[in-house]
Amino acid sequence: MGITADTNLDPKCDILFISDVGLGVGEAMRRREFIVLVGGAAVTRPLGARAQQRMMPTIGYLGSTSPEARAGAVLAAFKRGLAEQGYVEGRNVAIEYRWAEEQYDLLPALALELTRQQVAVIAAPGSVVAAAAAKAATTTIPIVFMIGSDPVEHGFVASLNRPGGNLTGIAYLNIEVAPKRLELPHELVPAAKSIALMVNPADQINTADQTTEMRVAAAKLGLNLMVVKAKNGTEIEAAFALLLQEHVDALQIGVDPLFGSHSDQIIALSARHELPTIYPWPEFTSRGGLMNYGASILDEFREVGNYTGRILNGAKPDDLPVQRPTNLVLGINQKTAKTLGLAIPPGLLARADEVVE
Repeated sequence: MGITADTNLDPKCDILFISDVGLGVGEAMRRREFIVLVGGAAVTRPLGARAQQRMMPTIGYLGSTSPEARAGAVLAAFKRGLAEQGYVEGRNVAIEYRWAEEQYDLLPALALELTRQQVAVIAAPGSVVAAAAAKAATTTIPIVFMIGSDPVEHGFVASLNRPGGNLTGIAYLNIEVAPKRLELPHELVPAAKSIALMVNPADQINTADQTTEMRVAAAKLGLNLMVVKAKNGTEIEAAFALLLQEHVDALQIGVDPLFGSHSDQIIALSARHELPTIYPWPEFTSRGGLMNYGASILDEFREVGNYTGRILNGAKPDDLPVQRPTNLVLGINQKTAKTLGLAIPPGLLARADEVVE
């Protein structure tokens, strides 16, 4: 009787059953040789493949908006930062995405889901509420945030240089520079008497920070400040209708991922209503917005990816100081200015870092 083996096995099976019933001594010896050869192929390789899969680290990505809105430039920038530290999604790192779809109240539950997935690190870029949700969900998993306000003031870190816990990230200064951002449309439209600030009430902390800063700045310039709120595309449309009704002279778009996701809509509405609008990020101006002052959002997403990769490589959050951008960009779109009938003052144009012709 020869050696028999059932080769019609489930590919997920780890055990190959070989019967030695009725074998003689010589055949039994050949059976052991057969086990060495076949067992090595049928057992070792599947186990090794699954072990390799288990060893691949997983990043938890907590997004405030939708995958459609963030699937392009900003996620590409995040992945460039990861690649700088040697990580490529699908090759040697996995990413578990959780998207709030602009419903910020879902972020705490989504953050808890990521902790249950036992991710190695959570990236929570773009909003204070996302960072707060991640912080509340875990005290042990490292978290990389990206916010426009002071992380020390909000209790995310003990200090910028020594974060002191499981959080670190990027503080990109956009709320701190909001008063300066208000001066620019005032310089461009000196006859303006009123200006509006658009905020997302779904992020209460962010909204309060921006509103407080802007009220003080507007008072110093003798401007009336109107605060309009929008938390989705429909409310953005309604906010512009209200601004037209109130005859507001200029608009500043607040710092929130929602407005980045709806940049094309906001730029189009500003053009349709002939409303001079200043934005927080250069990416708006390059897409047709009138002007901006602030750090590049793409650069900051890349830094979030870089920090996430450094943590995967063994760095502790307390070893990674909170980064603050050193390059704030003043951008002006001359084509849009001409469409609005605005002449850019020579002094303002000379100070611009980027000019879109």
